[in-house]
Amino acid sequence: MLELNGTFPTTPLRKNGLALSEGEKLRKIEHYFAQIMDTLGLDLTDDSLSQTPRRVAKMFVKEIFSGLNPDNKPKISLFDNKYGYRQMLVEKDITLYSNCEHHFVPIIGKVHVAYFPHKQVIGLSKINRLVQYYARRPQVQERLTLQIAEGLKEVLRHDDVAVYIEADHLCVAARGVKDTNSKTVTGSYSGKFENKVTQQEFLSIIHSGVK
Repeated sequence: MLELNGTFPTTPLRKNGLALSEGEKLRKIEHYFAQIMDTLGLDLTDDSLSQTPRRVAKMFVKEIFSGLNPDNKPKISLFDNKYGYRQMLVEKDITLYSNCEHHFVPIIGKVHVAYFPHKQVIGLSKINRLVQYYARRPQVQERLTLQIAEGLKEVLRHDDVAVYIEADHLCVAARGVKDTNSKTVTGSYSGKFENKVTQQEFLSIIHSGVK
């Protein structure tokens, strides 16, 4: 498992799922994706397609599924809250780009994160990096929401954290029912955010037109 905490929503991996080196993963994915293309009837000698298996392998391992490698978890900087700021801090409209684990097609949307500072505050860009780290895995939105929330609580060492995600799923929009209008919304509220008034304040901020 990627996260060893028994309460952490884990990404499903087999027991030896992290055993292969990056180079081995690249070689195997390139090999098998070439077989998929060949099965589809594509001409792998064509100059437009000949390097596609290699490109897909690099994209999978180094980019869109790089969050499966725990070595890529961002180093999080915390700073002393010298100014004594105690109000809600919101980072809204964080770009979400992930992939549905059921069909391996994109999930695209926005993540909104809030927390109440205690003795320390987190570097703002690190929130975005943590979101990206958990998004760069085959995902379901419910698990992603909880992973971001638990990851932030782990870093901040307290529970006053909220995460809200609204996203389009291409497995809904581009195949199957082909509904291009629906969005999926998920949220996680803990600590002070379990209070309904505080939740409404957070939701009001993220849904306002203020940038």
